[in-house]
Amino acid sequence: MIRLEGIAKEYYMGDVAVRALDGIDLEIQRGEFVSIMGPSGSGKSTLLNILGVLDQPSRGAYYLEDVDITQLRDGELSKIRNRHFGFIFQAYNLFPELTALENVMVPLMYAGKPRRERRERAEELLAKVGMEHRLGHLPTQLSGGEQQRVAIARALANSPTLLLADEPTGNLATDQGNEIMGILQDLNRQGTTVVIVTHDPAISAFGKRLLRLRDGKIVSDELIQQIAQEA
Repeated sequence: MIRLEGIAKEYYMGDVAVRALDGIDLEIQRGEFVSIMGPSGSGKSTLLNILGVLDQPSRGAYYLEDVDITQLRDGELSKIRNRHFGFIFQAYNLFPELTALENVMVPLMYAGKPRRERRERAEELLAKVGMEHRLGHLPTQLSGGEQQRVAIARALANSPTLLLADEPTGNLATDQGNEIMGILQDLNRQGTTVVIVTHDPAISAFGKRLLRLRDGKIVSDELIQQIAQEA
């Protein structure tokens, strides 16, 4: 599904180049659940942003279903981002003035879906994450766990092939975090490819494959089941 070849990313602070990623080679197959861990500054979020086409690499090639998308223009990348990827963030990023239902309808509006279809799809997705009883509530009326459930429903609005989550449980209590990860596991079992960034080993264990980053490089790539067996 995804192949990265020699992906590097540099940022400049004045005249000083800061290398966030340094020659990443990576393949992700359809239906995988990949956890990414590493110390602060290791390049985890940068890698996730490049996977989701929220950022562009400085060098290297990114093949999505055998198409090198690093050669595409911004308008084409925007279409790919909307069609293929769903995003979940630590801070939820819900629109505060919109209800749960309206938040989930937003991506469908940008996709040009008629209002009735938008509403039906949003109701279906909110029911899927156990939020059918909170359709008319604003984010300020929801707990952190409930807001993240709405964010997951919104991320699924356009049926993405890849769900990308950056510290999706970082602001949640342990039980709420486990509930969110259970939802992501269920989505993965239903065929959605999931990639998460986390600092928490207990959260990474919900995945099937663990990448460890350090200094912008992948230093290990293992199946989580094998790690558990060796522990």
